[in-house]
Amino acid sequence: MLPTDFTGLPATIETEEELEELMSTPPPGLIRLFSELDGDVMVLGVGGKMGTQLAGMARRAAEEAGAPREVIGVSRFSTPGKREQLEAAGVRTIACDLLDRAAVAALPDASNIIFMAGRKFGTSGSAELTWAMNTLLPALVAERFPESRTVVFSTGNVYPLVPVTGGGARETDEPAPVGEYAITTLGRERVFEYYSKQNSTPVCLMRLNYAIDLRYGVLYDIGMKVRAGETIDLTMGNANVIWQGDAVAHALYALTICASPARILNVTGPEIMSIRWAAETFAKLMGTEARFVGEESGRALIGNASDALGRFGYPRVPLQKMVEWTAHWIEIGGPSLSKPTHFETSDGSY
Repeated sequence: MLPTDFTGLPATIETEEELEELMSTPPPGLIRLFSELDGDVMVLGVGGKMGTQLAGMARRAAEEAGAPREVIGVSRFSTPGKREQLEAAGVRTIACDLLDRAAVAALPDASNIIFMAGRKFGTSGSAELTWAMNTLLPALVAERFPESRTVVFSTGNVYPLVPVTGGGARETDEPAPVGEYAITTLGRERVFEYYSKQNSTPVCLMRLNYAIDLRYGVLYDIGMKVRAGETIDLTMGNANVIWQGDAVAHALYALTICASPARILNVTGPEIMSIRWAAETFAKLMGTEARFVGEESGRALIGNASDALGRFGYPRVPLQKMVEWTAHWIEIGGPSLSKPTHFETSDGSY
């Protein structure tokens, strides 16, 4: 197990520059990994919410390890400034529509692939695009990179709601996705599983539950509701969260456990967080009251990440610190990505 280090964390985070710096700082174990890892790293779908931090962390880990390798970020780059931000961090960028077979075929070789491309929000209004992004696109990538170690971002949404007292869904549990987003995400996994067996491609399917960035995430959503005096629905009374910097570190560590047949790995924090507790903690920090509607059902969309935690160590940022940082960020009017998680959703509609 990698050493756990809760030291050196700031009391507050004041700017996006400080936030990005913290989320892309590689832990010591990752620097050691990059001193031994062979080949370049390519991040497909780098333009999403987590891609900048993951590619930046990989670049910094390679530099601090003294390992000459490229980190390549691939995306359509529809978000202004994203490509420039990555290039300033030393990441080589390639503009590419990953649904274009010829464009994917023209991508350079890379020994290590982090697959982050996909679609969630907007599924209810344009399901056909979600199916194409989440099932067709993976096939194009898997065909192009049959020999590359491939970590595939997936989601805990493929699991059913499970009893809170059971410790969360485990990798050996049968999936039971609800709604087209979750169904197509399972489809993404199945496509990579198929090619992993066909081509002996080493793959890790990383089922992530709720990464926390101060500009969005479950804690941001709860904190904003508390700050605005809005009621919080307790029907989905629990959730898992993990600091985004820890989540991207675990994704890079997962390159070491890719296998054929594909390996499944839950990635999230160690706690089964109470939504009521989180809201009441925000209320205390903000000097207000939390308002609730409904009652906890006793079942939730939660995962058990004991395998990943045992392999890679506990997250550097504990839950209480995430809540404190988020409360302060909201109080100072920190920027938002305006991407609500809809963590309270139980019908799979996004």
